[in-house]
Amino acid sequence: AAPAKKLVQYIVVRRDLQETLGWPSGAVMAQACHAATAAIHLFYSNPDTEAYLADLDRMHKVVLDASSEAELTSLSQTLTANGVEHKLWIEQPENYPTALAVRPYNKTDVQALFKQFKMLK
Repeated sequence: AAPAKKLVQYIVVRRDLQETLGWPSGAVMAQACHAATAAIHLFYSNPDTEAYLADLDRMHKVVLDASSEAELTSLSQTLTANGVEHKLWIEQPENYPTALAVRPYNKTDVQALFKQFKMLK
């Protein structure tokens, strides 16, 4: 029998929002929530998203940080080039990217694309 998929949702938030721009922790957390919710909504009918939501008590998320807007935007471009479905959250009215979330994926299928990022502290 094939091993069960380990579904995970990767979320990446800009570290400079707090460190350089002085955003409070709650506002930064809200950006991650916006991106994650939007990704789930956009890819709701994907079989992996359905399976992820079917077991709410065992959802697995990994929250990472990007150093800057440029690094976050570059990641979005890399994910697009690799066919990885995601949502780059653009905060309004500021109109700049603050966070990114992929839809739930089998961890082994996408983890290499996130190796350069560290856990959000």
